[in-house]
Amino acid sequence: MATPTHPLQHPQRTALHNEIHARPPEAMTAPLAISHVVMVCDAAGREASRAHVAALLRDHHLAQPDAHSTHIRMDVGPFRLRWEMHTEFVTYTFMRTLEPALAGAQVFERDPVTAAQAVPQDWFAALPGQCLVSLHLWALPAAAVQGGDALVRQVLFEDSLVASSVAGGHGEVYTDFAIHADGFSRIVLLAGGMAKTEAENVESLSPRRLGRLVQRLLEIETYRMAALLGLPAARDAADVLAFAELELASLAEAIRSANRDDEPQLLDRLTRLAGQVESQYAATHSRFSASAAYFELVDKRITDINESRLAGMQTIREFMDRRLTPARSTCEWATRRQDALSQRVSRMSNLLRTRVEIEQQQSSQALLTTMNTRQGLQLQMQATVEGLSVAAITYYIVGLVSYLAKGAHAIGWPWSPESTAAVAIPLVAGGVWWSLRRLHHRMFGRQH
Repeated sequence: MATPTHPLQHPQRTALHNEIHARPPEAMTAPLAISHVVMVCDAAGREASRAHVAALLRDHHLAQPDAHSTHIRMDVGPFRLRWEMHTEFVTYTFMRTLEPALAGAQVFERDPVTAAQAVPQDWFAALPGQCLVSLHLWALPAAAVQGGDALVRQVLFEDSLVASSVAGGHGEVYTDFAIHADGFSRIVLLAGGMAKTEAENVESLSPRRLGRLVQRLLEIETYRMAALLGLPAARDAADVLAFAELELASLAEAIRSANRDDEPQLLDRLTRLAGQVESQYAATHSRFSASAAYFELVDKRITDINESRLAGMQTIREFMDRRLTPARSTCEWATRRQDALSQRVSRMSNLLRTRVEIEQQQSSQALLTTMNTRQGLQLQMQATVEGLSVAAITYYIVGLVSYLAKGAHAIGWPWSPESTAAVAIPLVAGGVWWSLRRLHHRMFGRQH
């Protein structure tokens, strides 16, 4: 059969289609030790992390990652590596299968057996960026752990112990949300939980379901710490916002009682304050927006693990609601406070600008009134000058008439030059006056 033709494809179609399959969970089987590390990196650090992973794979004679890959899963021999590049950070997850003999208390005897122990230490210590999360997670079969509660209490701090039944009762999660002496926090997952039979246990926590559960537990810790990155910014912003609010209150009082000479100085102060507020807003807005998104992801992942209460224990959601809510509220409060302050500064700027514009309009109106008065005076002066002009023009024209009469008298003009000039004066004056008035009405009539 002939291959069917296709219309022109969107250049991003393949990438967008495959995005739904990005970072899929791994199929896992207990007993398993996992070490999860999150490194905060800038753009250069994220590229360096790809090169760092490539160096590890090259040392183990494995295929090199693609230059544009953001997700790598590779069996390195002693451990399995999962590398993911995110917007702000890079995650490294090391997985190590434990011997069945180590499925119980032997895992935690003396130094706990971890996946990070199987990683080349020089390479591990040189991870690019700054460590935000380092976590050990052990997934152990519940049936192989005798006295699981007592065992977990030896591994975790009892004072801050948090535990819950997860995956519909087919697993139990224990953690203390504490950093231990080795710099790692710890989570213990007992796979099997409340399943009544081994067959039910296998069916309920299949390798893929266990993998999804482990991935969500790791993401809860990752996104929790990423969300808390907004807390220091919110605390720093509080000092700036407090100063800006005091300055704005002072400006409002000064504007209320200021005169015209004070307005340029007040406008300069208000402009500087607006610049400070907007600069601080631009510097922290992206951080607060990211924290809000991470907080929502934490809520979603906690919902996904489908936890229920263990007798006498605090659940993960209860712990998060109690301990994480104040930090979330602080970030949200800082965001609302920034928005409110920015709006108040904008209103104050509009108020002062309106006041200046009104005063400018009043000044312009006073200037127009003065110009009208001056124009009236000019018209009066012009009328006076017109009268003098009539006399002057009449004088010169009558003089010409007198000279003309003298010449005409010599050839027979019956009137003397003086009589002729005397008769011509009112006629010439009337004609000049009429001509000037006609010209005056013609010019000012057009302007009107």
